[in-house]
Amino acid sequence: MASRAFLRRYASISIAAAVVTIALKAGAYLLTGSVGLLSDAVESLVNLAGALMAFWMLTVAAREPDEEHAFGHGKAEYFSSGVEGSLILVAAISIALAAVDRLLSPRPLEHIGLGLAVSVAAAVVNLVVSRMLMDAGRRFQSVTLEADGRHLQTDVWTTAGVVVALAAVSLTGWQWLDPVIGLVVAVNIVLTGLRVVRESIGGLMDTALPAEDRERLRAVIERRAADGIQFHALRTRRSGARTFVAVHVLVPGDWTVHRGHQLLEEIEADLRAALPGVAVFSHLESLEDPTSWDDQQLDRPSHEGS
Repeated sequence: MASRAFLRRYASISIAAAVVTIALKAGAYLLTGSVGLLSDAVESLVNLAGALMAFWMLTVAAREPDEEHAFGHGKAEYFSSGVEGSLILVAAISIALAAVDRLLSPRPLEHIGLGLAVSVAAAVVNLVVSRMLMDAGRRFQSVTLEADGRHLQTDVWTTAGVVVALAAVSLTGWQWLDPVIGLVVAVNIVLTGLRVVRESIGGLMDTALPAEDRERLRAVIERRAADGIQFHALRTRRSGARTFVAVHVLVPGDWTVHRGHQLLEEIEADLRAALPGVAVFSHLESLEDPTSWDDQQLDRPSHEGS
């Protein structure tokens, strides 16, 4: 697999966007005194921390496999997305606390029009960058970039909610709308953060590929059933951008090593064609040997004392 160091450019763009939006939102808060805008600025601080973490983890993930990490460093991306999701939850809690405090101690807002204009400008920056990161994350199978993009997208929704609240306060004079919208936005952010954390945990726990991918791989091998072979122990997992498949292929015991090897080469080529970029590990076994059926599970049963 080619080096993915270039993905750090996207993380650098995210860092720059976070710095710009922090400045804009902090200015909007100072102008208006809105708890919604304060919460929005706090979330941008979290965005910056997440972007810095993403840059670091993408640097680690881009390293080539070595003697101590023979399967690569791709799982580093899951640490980044996990931290990103946790930071999203922290931002939601801080927003909720600020909103409750403002509900208990309301105060009038100032310069609402100017504050709205600054907030909208910050939202546009985040919207453009979030779409860029999410597209790159899907294209290059980077959970880090996708998580960072989702985080920025929640920031856009936060700003949208704040803008609506400030506009409503300006029209109605109902000051309580500002913190109430802040609470609603906090709930939405919590849901996003939980989804990101759940996906990160799934990656760290070696979750299998999606069902449709597994069925595609299974169909490739089953086409060989007419050749008098069987298979079992088909296992899949994803490590960042890398995808791994392992399978045991059972052939007649009187086959030559060369014939069996040629079959495995063909099967592996078919699997890579069905799922580009996959790393395949195949194991050849004899149909007539009873022990060939002992390793269908991950842990092979012991026959000691039998």
